[in-house]
Amino acid sequence: MTQGGKKRVILELGFGNDLHGSDYTKAALRAVADALHHSSLAFIGSLHIDKTKLEVEVTIGVQRPDLVKTEEIKALLPVGHPTVKAIKGGLDVPDPEHDDTAVIASAAIAVRVDKSALAKRGKRPGPGCR
Repeated sequence: MTQGGKKRVILELGFGNDLHGSDYTKAALRAVADALHHSSLAFIGSLHIDKTKLEVEVTIGVQRPDLVKTEEIKALLPVGHPTVKAIKGGLDVPDPEHDDTAVIASAAIAVRVDKSALAKRGKRPGPGCR
């Protein structure tokens, strides 16, 4: 997938929750942390890509996207130029007996690299070459 001269090189997914308190930002932060813990961007160092030039796009799905503090999500991201958007998604699980709601958030983190940075890295080895 390309976007404006950039190529998506990784897509990580994560899930998080806030079981008590209905805090959509807390659930979103946990979802992003979950996705980050599934990732290893070793190729950045191997290919000598400047990690400050990475585009990092985070999409959070929750039932109340207006209650997600996106600046807190951005602060969690360790590299690149992040953008964060919250959209309708996730799941709210009401607990009427305790007047509470469990909030479940999903997160998708896409990392894009300038295609020219990838092209400068040399030719791909042929079959049987390692």
